[in-house]
Amino acid sequence: MSKAPALDKVRILVAGDVMLDRYWFGDVSRISPEAPVPVVRIERREARLGGAANVARNAAALGAHAGLLGIIGADEAGAEVEQLLQGGGIHSYLKHDNAISTIIKLRVIGRQQQMVRIDFEEAPSESVLRNKLVQFKTLLPEYDVIVLSDYNKGGLVDVAEMIATARAAGKIVMVDPKGDDFSPYKGATVLTPNKSELKRIVGSWSSEEQLVTKAQNLRAELSLDALLLTRSEEGMTLFTDSGIFNVQASAREVFDVSGAGDTVIATMAAMLGSGAGWQEAVETANRAGGIVVGKLGTATVTRDELFA
Repeated sequence: MSKAPALDKVRILVAGDVMLDRYWFGDVSRISPEAPVPVVRIERREARLGGAANVARNAAALGAHAGLLGIIGADEAGAEVEQLLQGGGIHSYLKHDNAISTIIKLRVIGRQQQMVRIDFEEAPSESVLRNKLVQFKTLLPEYDVIVLSDYNKGGLVDVAEMIATARAAGKIVMVDPKGDDFSPYKGATVLTPNKSELKRIVGSWSSEEQLVTKAQNLRAELSLDALLLTRSEEGMTLFTDSGIFNVQASAREVFDVSGAGDTVIATMAAMLGSGAGWQEAVETANRAGGIVVGKLGTATVTRDELFA
């Protein structure tokens, strides 16, 4: 494409583990007398969308029409998630589970460094998960690209059926995978693991040739059109039937890698949905990842930043 793609025409449905990211910023001036840890005096608090919600937030920031399907608790944090979605122009299809609390990741930041992260999480109940699957099938005709954001928190236990249904409907299905078994993701269009996630599945590699063999074997075994390996400072590698495509990391300064994978998969989804080819989609996603790691916390990249 010679000009910026029409991302505002792309309809992306994100489904997965929805979280609320909370940031407490403060000043560190002394060590606690109770234990050898810094004392952070909180001066400012901020909440952002996390997990699958951050993927939807990134898609919307690029101008795409984004919808979010997931499960939150019927609590104050869940209400805050809904409010943030509305403010970000994201269509919410969230289910409220009275039996759980909304997943929260609380990060305490002192002197622009993360001092500690505290997680609050519970797996959703079976009845709410069943209802979510029914709604997923109902929503499919309204969207072009499906992104399944798996953080291994229990929100995607039906991922195999979701992939099969979406692919049968002719949708592009992208998965950000987690865990020790990728077989439930069989048949997806593309998986986007990072190095540690891929190593858990195929084992370590001692050379680039060995990596290519392992990755291509996994791609064939899972019947994927492509596998995109995100490699931090080494950039990204795309594996397809026609071969491999490497792109070098574009970050000028790495400040915070939180949520960078969400930005990458959201950007790829928007690009593929607009009709871009694999290489252009990967190059653009790599550029987006390079921009977002220069920002603090789970952040987004705008269309203007990406195509400036």
